[in-house]
Amino acid sequence: MGFGIGDIFWIFLLLSSLQPVWQRRQMEYRRVSALQEFQRERKSRVILLIHRQESISLLGIPVSRYITIEDSEQILRAIRLTPPDVPIDLILHTPGGLVLATEQIARALIRHPAKVSVFVPHYAMSGGTMLALAADEIVMDANAVLGPVDPQLGNFPAASILKVVESKPIGEIDDQTLIMADLSRKAIDQVQRFVRTLLKDSIPKVKVQPENIESIIEALTTGRVTHDYPITVEEATEMGLPVTVGLPHTIYGLMDLYPQPQGGRPSVQYIPMPYDDRRPILPKGRPMEEPNQM
Repeated sequence: MGFGIGDIFWIFLLLSSLQPVWQRRQMEYRRVSALQEFQRERKSRVILLIHRQESISLLGIPVSRYITIEDSEQILRAIRLTPPDVPIDLILHTPGGLVLATEQIARALIRHPAKVSVFVPHYAMSGGTMLALAADEIVMDANAVLGPVDPQLGNFPAASILKVVESKPIGEIDDQTLIMADLSRKAIDQVQRFVRTLLKDSIPKVKVQPENIESIIEALTTGRVTHDYPITVEEATEMGLPVTVGLPHTIYGLMDLYPQPQGGRPSVQYIPMPYDDRRPILPKGRPMEEPNQM
């Protein structure tokens, strides 16, 4: 009994359908192995919270990820499974997300008796910054950034809505704007109280000097800059946040295992190896004439 062209086609189709499953299993195994290695190095509970833009299967529609209730459920479970004397290392790569989910995670982190460290390889904006404020130590890449945590109501910053009410006579403001302003004032007060709680955390030791707390709250929550404003390592350190510069190389390896899905031609490309530091090759030909000195 021989194979025909039709049989070969069906075998090829079967192998093609199984290849993505095998690749996912292989990638999952590599992720778990790298995570276990990092935990052995640090002797801690390592939790990853990585949000990238993903594509829906078949349709290829890009979907942005952010902190959700499902994320908080998983992280809270990981924290509950961690013994009180075991440190927690949270690796963050996120644009932010739901306030409720973020506050649940942050409260669980400050309640953990052992040291909590947050690692930021690239960015942790908005809710990601809120989680960083819950840590005893924020370890950042030299080029990584944090962001403001001022509340947003719909598509508008709460601080900007209040600015409208302050700038116009009450008779010229419609009822909806006045309601939004009332909600904005409450939202800012709530965020400021919560950030103050995070910064005053002193277990296992004081992480922010008391004299810096109010200025940090003012800088992060009042909307004096745009919500996507990048807070650099230098600026975060100047504020008084417990920032350390320099990530373990293992974290960069972990990030490589969570790649951004590509559709078509990659937008960034380079040779993935250390740059060979050789002497530059001098150009051939006659030297360039020096300009006449006046």
